[in-house]
Amino acid sequence: MEKLEVERIYGVHCFNELEMQKRLPKKVFDELKKVQNGLQPLKRDIAEVVAECMKAWAIENGATHYSHWFQPLTGMTAEKHDSFINPTSDGQIIMEFSGKELIKGEPDASSFPNGGLRSTFEARGYTAWDTSSPAFLREDSWGITLVIPTAFVSYTGFALDKKVPLLRSMAVLEKETLRVVHALGQKDVKGIRINVGPEQEYFLVNRELYRARPDLHFTGRTVFGTMSAKGQEMDDHYFGSIKEKVGAYMHEVNKVLWKMGISAKTQHNEVAPNQYELACVFDTANVTVDRNQVVMEVLQKVASHHDLVCLLHEKPFAGVNGSGKHNNWGLMTDTGINLLSPGKTYESQLTFILFLVSVIKAVDTYAKLIRSSAACAGNDHRLGGHEAPPAIISIYLGDELVGIIEDLGNKGFENKKKEKLELGIPALSRFSKDMGDRNRTSPFAYTGNKFEFRMVGSSQSMAGPNTILNSAMASVLQEVANRLEKATNVEQETLALIGEFYRDHRRVIFNGNGYSDEWVAEAERRGLPKLDDTVSAHQVLTEPESVDLFTRMGVFSEEELHSRQEIYLERYSKQINIEAGVMLQMARRLIFPAVSENLSKLAKSVARLESIGMQKSSLGRTQKSITTIAKLLEDLLGASDRLEIAMNQALALDKDIIAQAEAYSTKVVRAMGELRTIGDSLEGMVDKRSWPYPSYEDLLFTL
Repeated sequence: MEKLEVERIYGVHCFNELEMQKRLPKKVFDELKKVQNGLQPLKRDIAEVVAECMKAWAIENGATHYSHWFQPLTGMTAEKHDSFINPTSDGQIIMEFSGKELIKGEPDASSFPNGGLRSTFEARGYTAWDTSSPAFLREDSWGITLVIPTAFVSYTGFALDKKVPLLRSMAVLEKETLRVVHALGQKDVKGIRINVGPEQEYFLVNRELYRARPDLHFTGRTVFGTMSAKGQEMDDHYFGSIKEKVGAYMHEVNKVLWKMGISAKTQHNEVAPNQYELACVFDTANVTVDRNQVVMEVLQKVASHHDLVCLLHEKPFAGVNGSGKHNNWGLMTDTGINLLSPGKTYESQLTFILFLVSVIKAVDTYAKLIRSSAACAGNDHRLGGHEAPPAIISIYLGDELVGIIEDLGNKGFENKKKEKLELGIPALSRFSKDMGDRNRTSPFAYTGNKFEFRMVGSSQSMAGPNTILNSAMASVLQEVANRLEKATNVEQETLALIGEFYRDHRRVIFNGNGYSDEWVAEAERRGLPKLDDTVSAHQVLTEPESVDLFTRMGVFSEEELHSRQEIYLERYSKQINIEAGVMLQMARRLIFPAVSENLSKLAKSVARLESIGMQKSSLGRTQKSITTIAKLLEDLLGASDRLEIAMNQALALDKDIIAQAEAYSTKVVRAMGELRTIGDSLEGMVDKRSWPYPSYEDLLFTL
């Protein structure tokens, strides 16, 4: 039987384990697997053989260049391309790629954000091959490139990227998890897999309409815009029939990703008009992070082939759902046991509850850090409404799971059978209900065999959130392992830990409506932290508790934490400054001239009607509109001036990064809100044909 297209193309552009097994000598393959599993360092002779086989595979598939691909602290990826060619003395070339070139590259470290870790005269940095993340081929209109996922560090060894801390956090979490499961008697477990599965949300807009909006072009979101008469209130877009044009786009995205071995699994219409989602199958955390970066790049690149633009901003449009990146996180042993899924035996269930309450303690203890991991300028617009979780970190478990923990006695808990859902229709299959419902207002929800961290923004790298989740969990499991290893009765100590962790940290569990005012008051009563904006969230990074966690776990040095805080706050300030600058230009160079011209036309129209004898009383409503528009136009200029003053005041604070970011977060953002209110009021009153840029109606309902 002939293979389906997806079966023929899947993984053809990925130097995966199957390809390595096919091409590498068995001894080299086995040695490389030991390196990937952290059992030994990479030897130069092994790297030489791998490089030769990787080069041969890439050239056979049309590649002419290779690239060390890394994730600096810009929020995007970076790459430098080198060709395989090497000239010979007789004027010919040979195609070469050495083990040294595979292992190490040397980008300029001072040219990327480094938070003071590198000066301009201290430029050297290194990229180092991540052997655990498969190399792949990227096909562009201008050629095919061998892409090698790498880490990025400074000459002095500081991490300058997202990957190094993530790999460190994975290593320490695996170490502490192994200690716990071994203490619980599972000596056959040799490795732990930290699984992550992303759900990537995005908007599509017509490319010509996008080009006519300076705000979308420069910031990824609309800084002006009134909601159209119809939005998402009819619930008719979510899971609706996919339009032909969008389906064609999704099909091409899938093919590109499948070729690179990225398992794009689910696609559907999201809640807002022209909003969509793509979800990939779980993989190890660092591979998932790498592949999600590729997914974002592919979503944006392929959109141009269909006269579309893909928006990854967290809140491109006010008044409808924003876009997140739900981070599904779990732990699995190499023997196939999901540590966050209830088993059928007393021992497995006890293990499950122990890991569950360990997550509860980790999230409660490090709630501020977890919140900071999802902090960015775009998420400030998204969190707290339209199905995005609030800024208060809480855990949703569901009433049944809470009841199980609370009823846990000396000898465990009742092994309840799953309840069947009775629909009263014989033709429909009966199926079991899950242990808990889904709570879309919860930032951190248990979903059956994993936790879903819903706060992460659609444009963000998944590395930061998973680095913090891994570190927090490793810290708690270190305490668990220390106690279990010393215990004379492991079962009794396990039960004691469960009771203690639940009693001391149950305050973070909330199964209700996270959007309600009552929850805000209740969370304050419980003493849960509430960090409403990016600036306050990022200041948590250098608090003593944060420094203690990361240095103790070996994930960040204190210098690296301070550098990241500086980079993130500086990035926030620059982002708000760009948005404010775009607002000023649109208000003064687009809205003001267009409205002035429209006002002049209205005045001439009234004069003409009066000249032919129309009663002034009949023109009262038109004259009132003219007066209102004229007043709003004056207000627009005044608000523009106030925004410019606020921007200049913030810019003057460049010697104090925190003070500058706070000025942008308060004064500039507030002035932007005032200007937007006036601009949007004018849009609602002025002839649509005179308005200088496409409306929400155009952007959300035209493809």
